Amino acid sequence: MAEVQLTESGLKELKDRLDYLKSVRRAEVAEEIKIARGFGDLSENAEYDAARKAQAEMEGEIVELENQIRNAKIIHAQVVTFLDIAKNKEETCTIVGTTEADISQKRISDESPIGKALLSGTVGQTVAVLLPTGKVKNIKILAKK
Repeated sequence: MAEVQLTESGLKELKDRLDYLKSVRRAEVAEEIKIARGFGDLSENAEYDAARKAQAEMEGEIVELENQIRNAKIIHAQVVTFLDIAKNKEETCTIVGTTEADISQKRISDESPIGKALLSGTVGQTVAVLLPTGKVKNIKILAKK
């Protein structure tokens, strides 16, 4: 698996989720399977099938989280304020690793076109960002923390 770039808080969230799945959710799913077995014939037991499916999905998530944690590279989140020149609108976002990106929380991936431009540019610089749509967005970097 390739390197996964995460902030320290992002790594903690993954570890917390893994701990929850292993210590709490596994026991819950095992109990669901046990109860479903009590309903009789397993070949026609929808509850049993659903519980087994939930178990498989959970175990898959555990493997994925373990791989991400094992291959984690810590990066430092960077808060950047910039001016969207076309909209004449000032915005602030946090540049984070790809797995932590969430546009609704203004958390932009360091691998996205805007994230790369904001990280590589300097305060006061205006950069042209080629968006996936083919359009160019001009932004001026106002501050970095």
